[in-house]
Amino acid sequence: MLLLFGESAIRRVPSLYSLIPALLLAGSIAGCDREKAGGEQPGAGQANISASEAKGGVETFKHQVIRTEAGKPAPAVSFTGPDDAPVTLAAFRGKPLLVNLWATWCAPCVAEMPTLDRLAAAQKDKLTVVAVAQDLQGAAVVDPWFAKAKLAALQPYIDPDNHLLDVYNSALPTSILYDAEGREVWRVIGAIDWQGEEAKALLGEAGF
Repeated sequence: MLLLFGESAIRRVPSLYSLIPALLLAGSIAGCDREKAGGEQPGAGQANISASEAKGGVETFKHQVIRTEAGKPAPAVSFTGPDDAPVTLAAFRGKPLLVNLWATWCAPCVAEMPTLDRLAAAQKDKLTVVAVAQDLQGAAVVDPWFAKAKLAALQPYIDPDNHLLDVYNSALPTSILYDAEGREVWRVIGAIDWQGEEAKALLGEAGF
């Protein structure tokens, strides 16, 4: 299916656990809560970001690295691939996988997306990067965002029913690294510069 937006076009092509409330208290993470029912964007009380952070780059946002879930298998819930077909994380086994949960209305998510795209492009032979949008309106808002962003490597996966967000019970953005057998290595809650030194050190733990 070819979707056109002005002069930009993207093609949807075939594609191959526990609670952590303490991390979300007292502004410990600059992240976003889930979208309101009906497709409304979160109000000021839901997005845990300041005005200055929203105007800055990814380096202005805080994050936490979580290792307590290491070794757990990837969840079996399904979401929608760029080909509009249902897919699960098991489809990506055989190569390390970085899953990113994000949304078009989430300022920290949007801030880190270009750095995540560069990581996906640079490590495409060794690492699969899947960014799964949690927008309730799904492709109707995610596809136009991708067309405008003109990312080099990431594809528009969507999860409008928030299956993954429910399983991880987390804020946005959340990124989870799995090894080639589908076992969790670590997760990052909040935005991180995927081209920065901290991210490089984390990825180095997995051999990247």
